[in-house]
Amino acid sequence: MPGTGRDVGGVSTEDARKGRAVTGARMVGLFAGIGGLELGLGRNGWQTELLCEIDPGAQGVLAARFPDVALHSDITSLRALPAGTELVAAGFPCQDLSQAGRTAGITGKRSGLVDEVFRLVRRKRGPRWLLIENVPFMLQLGRGAAMRHITAALDELGYTWAYRVVDARAFGLPQRRQRVLMLASRTEDPRGVLFGDDAGARIVGDADRDPCGFYWTEGVRGLGWAVNAVPTLKGGSALGIASPPAVRLPSGEIVTPGLVDVERLQGFDPGWTAPAADVPGIRQGHRWKLVGNAVSVRMADWVGARLAAPLDPIPGDQPLPPGTPWPVAAWGRAGSAYRVPVSTWPVHEPYEDLRNFLTDSRLLSARATAGFLRRTGMGSLRFPPGFLDDVESHLDRMGGWAA
Repeated sequence: MPGTGRDVGGVSTEDARKGRAVTGARMVGLFAGIGGLELGLGRNGWQTELLCEIDPGAQGVLAARFPDVALHSDITSLRALPAGTELVAAGFPCQDLSQAGRTAGITGKRSGLVDEVFRLVRRKRGPRWLLIENVPFMLQLGRGAAMRHITAALDELGYTWAYRVVDARAFGLPQRRQRVLMLASRTEDPRGVLFGDDAGARIVGDADRDPCGFYWTEGVRGLGWAVNAVPTLKGGSALGIASPPAVRLPSGEIVTPGLVDVERLQGFDPGWTAPAADVPGIRQGHRWKLVGNAVSVRMADWVGARLAAPLDPIPGDQPLPPGTPWPVAAWGRAGSAYRVPVSTWPVHEPYEDLRNFLTDSRLLSARATAGFLRRTGMGSLRFPPGFLDDVESHLDRMGGWAA
């Protein structure tokens, strides 16, 4: 029963609250990208035994940053998980699930690869934990078909599952980035990990005095406006062309973050993706795609800390009837599901104001600024007061329309 402390997945919430040391516990990273999940979990004692990633640039990063870990290129040809694997982390491809992608759904060519995770887990008595990460739009796409597919597979495997939409700003990073974190186990209760903390949403800035992020590549149908933060970083185009956001500074100047800035906005050390540039055929712009598709290291760090020390889950679960839209947070097992009354901000880590965060930025060019202004006149978007005036003033400082 939800919120009662009774056995869930074979372990009571009382036992789960005691936690377990994870030092030396073995994990595998599937769809590892540039290692965000593995890096964050590794800070809490998890030892990565195997990485699987198909992107050559990402492989270059993983080989350099995890030099002692076996690296496999294609999940479809991976026959089995290493013996003793206790956690499988999988930030499976989001291209078919995101609003920016083709939205083909969970059966799409890329996002459908999540079934390969279940194939590997099914081969043996599954690992103690399964951690899945993806975009929040998967909760809505196809009226929740992706989530029904995933939770049905977990139910069939005998796992208790829980998920929560989490905002990267909760961990102090000035990037408005929400992601679904789903944790499942056959033997333990994932609720004490994902639902033990809830600090509630907070206001992190004032548009009149703080930098504001937006996408200069938009202007007709969207803007991505974010106060004292950048909007969700994108992976850029398939051709390796970067799609960085812009930031309106309080001075009225408009800048774009550099690659070092966006690496830090995802919680990585500056230059983390530099090894990708040494891979033949990889353009510098491809590093932007790797960072935009990455998992926030601080999100993974929080999950790792809670795996080591679960808390009592927030009470107030309510049954989630079949066909109901998927909420911000829920858990379930054996065909039953429950909504959980938590926010996307589990904690309030010290916030790093955007005005002091950017160290690698440059002024937005006159050409880019002029293109943005043209697009704003083609649609019916409403813009924050004074914003377009600042954009026009910035264009004048950069040489005007002639430039």
